[in-house]
Formats: sequence, structure tokens, C-alpha cells
Amino acid sequence: MELKSFRVRNFRSINDSGVIDVSRITALLGRNESGKSNVLRALHSLNPADGFRVLKPIKDFPRHRKLTDCNDDTPVVDSTWHLSTFEQKRLGEIWPAAQGISEVTVSRGYGAKRFVGVNAPEISFDLATIRAEARKIDAAVKAIASKMTDDTKSELERASGKFLTAISVGGDAAKWAALAGPALAELRQALAAADIELTEKQDQKVVALEELAEEIPGYEAAHAQARNWIVERLPKFMFLEDYPEIKGQQNIAQFLQRRDEGTPTPADLNFEKLCKVAGLSPEELQDLLKRNDQETRGQLANRAGSVVTTAIRKRWKDRELKVRFNLDAQHFETLISDPNNTYDVEVNLDERSRGFQWFFAFYIVFAADTEDGEADGAILLLDEPGLYLHARSQGDLLRHLEEDFANQIIYTTHSPFMVPTHQLDWVRTVNINEEAGTTVSNDPTGDARTLFPLQAALGYDLAQSLFIGPNNLVVEGVTDFWILSAVSAHLNDQGKAGLDKRLTITPAGGAQKVHYMVALLTSEQLKVIVLFDDEKDAKATRNDLVKGKLLRSDNVVFASEAFEAPPSEADIEDILDPVVYEKLIREAYTDELKGKTLEINTHVPRIARRFEAAFKALSIDFHKTRPTRLFLQKMATDPASVLPTESEDQFERLFKAINTAFEKHLAQ
Repeated sequence: MELKSFRVRNFRSINDSGVIDVSRITALLGRNESGKSNVLRALHSLNPADGFRVLKPIKDFPRHRKLTDCNDDTPVVDSTWHLSTFEQKRLGEIWPAAQGISEVTVSRGYGAKRFVGVNAPEISFDLATIRAEARKIDAAVKAIASKMTDDTKSELERASGKFLTAISVGGDAAKWAALAGPALAELRQALAAADIELTEKQDQKVVALEELAEEIPGYEAAHAQARNWIVERLPKFMFLEDYPEIKGQQNIAQFLQRRDEGTPTPADLNFEKLCKVAGLSPEELQDLLKRNDQETRGQLANRAGSVVTTAIRKRWKDRELKVRFNLDAQHFETLISDPNNTYDVEVNLDERSRGFQWFFAFYIVFAADTEDGEADGAILLLDEPGLYLHARSQGDLLRHLEEDFANQIIYTTHSPFMVPTHQLDWVRTVNINEEAGTTVSNDPTGDARTLFPLQAALGYDLAQSLFIGPNNLVVEGVTDFWILSAVSAHLNDQGKAGLDKRLTITPAGGAQKVHYMVALLTSEQLKVIVLFDDEKDAKATRNDLVKGKLLRSDNVVFASEAFEAPPSEADIEDILDPVVYEKLIREAYTDELKGKTLEINTHVPRIARRFEAAFKALSIDFHKTRPTRLFLQKMATDPASVLPTESEDQFERLFKAINTAFEKHLAQ
């Protein structure tokens, strides 16, 4: 059975969540205290792995409402399930009326009952029609009785009257059948005793009622069996709201004793799961210890460490780790090391980061439970999974959930790195307000805080898809990106030297962020060329990148390389014709400059800086984006007006320098 949708009502912060569509993986996205966990807790109560139980109104019924409004039938969860082909066939075998049914519903209230809905055709039962037919039979019998002697006449009339009374009552089909069966049998006996035969038409009416009275109990019994079968087939819900505890050191003898006494701790249960994943038997290890067979114990522990190491490396991408199990008499230690580090030091699991402990325990427990364990086929409800993990590790966890689990998974998060941007139809947003309580939307809606993780995830994804490629030319700002892109495309169209088409121009978002962008890209093993404005701070940043071994010095190009006689300082805007750039500025700021005089200090070495100073003197904010947008518009309609031949030559010279640096980088 596959969960298709569910709805939560009357539970904690939830008055009515609305219908929540469910995918193979479903992400409930919302800010803190929005009620995300309550959605999972309510759904978990429908079929928890540790057994179905009544809910507690004092704890679970919304606090702002009177307890007298809550009873056993107050609805909490309604769910819709899709049946597999096998399940559809089996349901039809149990209850023929359900042939072809592909969806069923399962609901619960606060009481100890679950309610199963199967949209099968109801058995034909119309009490008004039955009464009409019964009156015809009664009239026919009494007509015959009127011709009989007094004793026979009175007996037939009594039997017929009793039949009419019994056959005409019953609140539902089952109650009617319970009364109608004996009444019809008694009527048959009275007719036989009087040696009377009804006409064929009259007898057919009686037979039809007898068949209906016999069919209804069988229909209801099959219906009840089908409902019970559906509840039995219902997947269990596994709810994880904190990471399981796996201790770095376990005493095997004490563990076996507690287990045999029926008093295992949660850590004991998880240790047993670790042994299952590792392919170890605590009993066998103890037996080998008693026989002093340390060699075999060591071989088993070594193999187990390799098995778990292989599985963890596949999923923990932060760095390559090695897991080793050390057996010392009764003690079983889990040790983790970084074999690629200069010093390969083993550290007990208890001393690793909380993020690694979370991931290790999560993987071990669910690997054990989903491979012929209690979570095999279960629906996993995860509350804020990966909360202690690094951002990149959260992305790894999301891929782990998608690729390594066959289970349906519903999880809550407010982290951008747990948003499945490649499958946005998996995302549901959770909102809360004072009147409506917690609600869930299948479309991304909500306030700014609710949507922020989604916006951040999409922004990060968009930045990577638009501005990041295998070969990157990092520039300082977006205006550099606009100018270089437009001029390069124009030169390429003219058959002149533009940027190598394999390069992706990647704006860093400001000169101060270039270092971080380069570090980000090189950490991903991407090729990077950097184009700096030629000024003091940029040269210092270049030196830092080279000293930090993030770049080689010949992977850096300065804007001044566009000039035959390089100036002491230069921005990308300096490659444009100064007269053209001034016209662009005056046109872009026509309204602000009306009636005012710009005084340009030509001693300021960079043209954009000159205008910043001139605008500041007039108390006008200057933004390079405005003249640059105008430059782009004119490049699209009349490029010659903003890119004279001298400027083209200078850009060609710069692009050739960048392309040469790129070719050298490829060859290294």
C-alpha cells in the first residue's frame, strides 16, 4: 500500500491541516514552531510500529478548545492509500464487491478504533420496496386463508401478520436480515402446514426476499474481513525525532545479560542493530572468547569494520573515514579514523562530532530496520533529519534518502540544504496563524520566514546552474558580467576574438567575495581563472590566493591588460570609451542631474570612481548598474554607438589574455 494523501484535524496546533499530497519523498517545509512535528506525530498515530493506542485529549486536543468538544469519534487523521495490483486482486477475492477498487481510506479519531473506507457498490437494499413486496405477499396469503376453516385461517393470518411486521423493520441491511430470515422461514412453515402453494409469481417474491436475507450477512462478513485485511496490510509508521544512541564502547557480557533478562536499554537495541549491519553475532564473539580463540574474533571484527566502512564511505561525503571494531575481552569499541590525514589517529565514536554521530547512528539503525527489520516496508517520518550535519552533508543525506531507501519518507525541515530543488513537487509548506492554526499547502505559499529556506535553496541552485560551470572566469561584480558577456558575444558574431566559449563568467558579488568564490569553486575541483580590476586591494587578494595555493599566479588576469600602455589602475568600465561612458551616465541619470553641474576630477585614476565622487558632491547616490543596463540596451540595438573600434581592440586584447591563461590552465 502506498500513502497517497492525508489530512490532520483536531490535534495539538492543528485544527485542520487540509489535504496533504504525499510523494515517494515528501518534505514539510516551515519555520520553527509552525507545527511541522505535530503533523508527523498525528500521522504516526494512525499505525505506529509499537502498536495502535487511544489518544489523550488532555495532551493532544487543541488547548484553546474545551475538552467537552472532544470524544472518541472526534476525527484526527484521514488518509487515502493506493493499492498495488496484487492488493487489488486480493481485496477482490476477499470481498467480491470490491473488484477493481484501487484506493481505500483509513481514518482514526481519539478512540481505539480505525475506520476503513472502500468505495465498493452497496448491496441493493431498499426497505420501502421490501415493505411493498411484503404487503403483496401478506395480502395473497390472507386471501388464501379467508377460504380456509377457522383454525387454519387464524394460524395463517397470524403467521402472515408476524411476517409483515418483521420484514418491514430494521435500521440497516444487517439488522433487517437478522429479523427477515426467521420471519420468512416461519411463513414457509405455516404455508406448508396448511398445505398451501403460492402462485409462481407470489413464490418468486418470497424467494427474492429469502435470497436477499441470506446474501446480506455474507456481504457484511466479507466487508468486515476486507476491512481487517486492509488494516493488517497498512504500513507501519516509524517516527524519528532524535538520533538513536550508539555507544562507542559496549560490554558484550552485560549486553547479553540485559537482553536475556528482557531489560535492554535503547543503546543495547541499537548495538544489536550495529552488529546486524556489520554481520556480527555477540553470542558468537562471547563463545570465541570463552574458547580463547582470539584470532577468529579478530578476523570477524576486521571483516565487520570493512563492511561498515564501505557503507559509511558511500554516504558520508565530508571526508574519507575508516571504521574499525576493537575487541578487548568483554569490551567492543567502535573506532573512527581519517586515513588520508597526516596523522591517522583513531578516535572513539563517542568523541566524534555530533553531526557524524547522528549520521552514523541514523544509517546503522535504518539500514538494520529496512533490511528484513521492523522498518522493512514502513513509512519513515523524520523530524528535522540532519539537523547537526554540515550543509554539504545535509545534501548528501537527502541523496541518501532518495537513492538508498525504497520506503516512502516524509520529513520536516527548515534548512535550505534539505530542500529537494530537483523535485520541487515533493515540497509542502507548513504555516501557522492564531485563528487557523497549523495548515499545510501543497503549493509553496506562506510568509517570508516560511518560504526563506525554499528561496535560499532555489537561489543557490540558480546561481550554480547560471554562473558556475566546469571552467569559470570569476569577475568581481555583476556589471563586469554584463559588460564582458555583451561585448564577447558581439565580437564573436563579428568573427573577432571573444571569450573562449568553454568559459562561464561567474560574478563573485563584490571584490571582497572573490576569495571565497575561488575557494568554493576550487574545492569542487573546478577550473578557475580570475579577472581583477587593477588596483591595490585586488593585487593583495591575488597574492593571498597564490600564497594559499588556491590559484597559480598565471591564472589571474587584470583589467589593465586590455591596454597597450597599461594604466596604474583600471576597472572594466575604463576599457569603454570615456566619452561614451559619460554619455551613458548622463542619460541614465537625466532626472537627477537636471539643473545640476557634474564636476569631474580627472586626477582620480578610475572613471567609475570619478563619477562616484562627483555624484557624492551633489548628494546623489551613484550605481554602476544604471549606465551598464543602458549600455546593454544599446549593444543590442546600435553597438557601434557605445563600442567604437578602439574599445573593441582593447576588449579583444583582454579576451586574448584571458583565453591564453585558460589554455595554460588546461595544459597544467
